[in-house]
Amino acid sequence: MVEKAEKPKKEKKADEPVKVKEEAVEEDVSAPKAAVEPEEAEEPILGASSGILGEVPEISDESILKKKVRVGIEEELTEERQAVWVPKTDLGNRVYKGEITSMQQISRLSLPIKEVQIIDRLLPSLQEEIIDVGRVQRTTDSGRRTRFRVVAAVGNGNGFIGLGEAKGKEAGPTIRKAIEKAKLEIKEIKRGCGSWECGCGKPHTVPFKVSGKSGSIEVVLKPAPRGVGIVSGEIAKSVLSLAGITDVWVTTSGHTRTGINFALATFNALVNTNYMKVGEREIKSMNILTGSAKEVSEEKDDAAAQEGA
Repeated sequence: MVEKAEKPKKEKKADEPVKVKEEAVEEDVSAPKAAVEPEEAEEPILGASSGILGEVPEISDESILKKKVRVGIEEELTEERQAVWVPKTDLGNRVYKGEITSMQQISRLSLPIKEVQIIDRLLPSLQEEIIDVGRVQRTTDSGRRTRFRVVAAVGNGNGFIGLGEAKGKEAGPTIRKAIEKAKLEIKEIKRGCGSWECGCGKPHTVPFKVSGKSGSIEVVLKPAPRGVGIVSGEIAKSVLSLAGITDVWVTTSGHTRTGINFALATFNALVNTNYMKVGEREIKSMNILTGSAKEVSEEKDDAAAQEGA
């Protein structure tokens, strides 16, 4: 028997286009066409949830980065201050009820401050300044990962100063955390007229020579007469001005390019003014004040009123 040879099947070519039936759509030529406006690209908003700067730009100058970050956090900080405060500690309850009305009373009680709202209520005129912003980048399989280290200082320019450090993935939350830590670490300092070249009797400089150290940096503060100003670098000048010091000689040793240690050494030197024993005679001659000048004058008036009664 003769077998019939099978015909080879035609294979469809992959490159052969597929025919699709197209329906003709009649357009109304007489109707005017509406103009299509181009969509505007949305600009990144500072302080958004994705990050205060959105995707962090490559900014070589740290001063520009500080300014951009500062603009983004100002509105969020004001909203946090206006929020309703529910005290969680005994000290917070006493401040909330009005039993404690000054920082001098808290320093005498030696109670730790655990709530930022205590500082906001007792020192409403605090000024905030970003001392240093450091960025650390590491390369991973998914790309570059950036982390921030922020050093911030707060002070009222009248005898109170605080310094805080924080680390995080985003710039905005890290700066807010650093400011909150600086408020919780706020200290009162001593001021006076300790220079032998000056006899004004106003608390414009440190009352005596004092020093502070952090890492390899040692900072020495010496009393200066009025009109000299703060003779120091930018970092120490920012910390001293927030504390209310207007005239001082500053001597440093060590690697002062490390901004965080330079700021901490200056802060420690100011705090060390509280550990020097001073007699009544020196207090009157140099007009040494601890903390704010207004609070000290109010306490003196209260004491005089009680003695007269």
